[in-house]
Amino acid sequence: MRRLAHKVLGFIRERALVRAGGRVGVAVSGGLDSVALLRLLLELRGELGLVLSIVHFNHKLRGAESDADERFADELARAHGVPFHRGEGEVRGLAESGLGMEAAARKLRYEFFAGLLRDRALDSIATAHTLDDQAETVLLRIARGAGTRGLAGIYPRLGLFHDQQLDRLRDSDRESAAPRRPSIIRPLLGVRRAELESYLAEIKQDWREDSSNRDLHHARNRVRRELVPWLQQNLNPAVGERLAETAEIAREEEEYWRRQVETAVKEVWIPAENAFNIRRLASLPLALRRRAVRAAGESLGLRLTFEHVQEILAVSNAPSAGAARSAALSAGWMVSRDRGRLRFGRRETSSSGDYEYRLAIPGRVAVREAGALFEAALIAEHGGTAYDPENLLDPGLLAKELLVRNWRAGDRFWPSHGKGPRKVKELLQRRHVSGSARLSWPVIASGGDVVWMRGFGAAHSCRLNGGSRPAMVIRETEL
Repeated sequence: MRRLAHKVLGFIRERALVRAGGRVGVAVSGGLDSVALLRLLLELRGELGLVLSIVHFNHKLRGAESDADERFADELARAHGVPFHRGEGEVRGLAESGLGMEAAARKLRYEFFAGLLRDRALDSIATAHTLDDQAETVLLRIARGAGTRGLAGIYPRLGLFHDQQLDRLRDSDRESAAPRRPSIIRPLLGVRRAELESYLAEIKQDWREDSSNRDLHHARNRVRRELVPWLQQNLNPAVGERLAETAEIAREEEEYWRRQVETAVKEVWIPAENAFNIRRLASLPLALRRRAVRAAGESLGLRLTFEHVQEILAVSNAPSAGAARSAALSAGWMVSRDRGRLRFGRRETSSSGDYEYRLAIPGRVAVREAGALFEAALIAEHGGTAYDPENLLDPGLLAKELLVRNWRAGDRFWPSHGKGPRKVKELLQRRHVSGSARLSWPVIASGGDVVWMRGFGAAHSCRLNGGSRPAMVIRETEL
């Protein structure tokens, strides 16, 4: 047995990722990592008692190149005498609905995986996430804002529960405790990409190169090709291993917190009322209080940011005398304090005065309610020097189609020189915008995030950060 195969075998056994006789589908895109995973599991299938097959999803994003990847995966299946499961989907169309390309690709791919697992065609699907992917994920989550749950990164096993909604199939979900449950497994999380390349060279196995991996519009590619090498050279040559260790520690701590939160929520949360008992909630330590609030939100289908949790706790701490205090949350929800309860409920909204228009990239749209024509213009490389950098957006961080609309209660925006997101309501109050102008004040959203706001320019979190990459600018002209 080769050294790398022995290392992967130890990782699989230590985490009980598979069982003897298990039917494991290997997700093979055709790239280096997935082909190496296939060859390693083929080498180990006798030792582990596995029944292997190849799973391939054609994202239809690169035309003939995508079809060639599929043929390559099919040829691998034929060469090694294993079944071949294929799926396909129009990722671009889903991405243009506002989800974004990377998220749309993952959603369709995992829908395909979930179908194979739910139909019991397979017991688990192995994906080729490596230690390098783990390090990149932790860096991305730190940059975008993450607590311990985010730092946990990619889980070695992701359980698929029969009552779990597909959009909750996420790396942040807790691992399945039983390997007999359908699951996604990641046997290569302890392996560096360079080790896989050496392994394939040793066994003389070729693979396909994905041209999109060189596109620096994608945040992950910039982390992989620019940030990680800089950190290795200037900070710590073993930064990848250290970040992976951080994820390992965070996962264990998350498991501890999960048990604590389950116990605490039973004491403070009243499901029939969608409400907390304020007195009991206040008795919890702050760290546990925050997690209980987030857990309650998730039970209602709400993804609460740190800022949301802080606002909810501020309402909880407000004086009980007088009118009930409240705060707007995302997705049409609000929280209010009344008679010893902290209640979650839907906001009453009126469609009068609200507007929204789709804006393609590139494209333009006239918005009568705002009295302006909005244009999303792509600026060629080096052409951005003619613009204020604070108005330049990174197209790689945006959906393919934006939404021009009036701001809504609960909207947040991160101004260029701000320390973090602020309520749009507060920003307009500071500018002394009032009356009908305030109600119709336009913002531009990508997915659920406000990325541009009249009078404030581009959001800090989506601005183009240096370099000579193409940029996007929002132009507003009076009708």
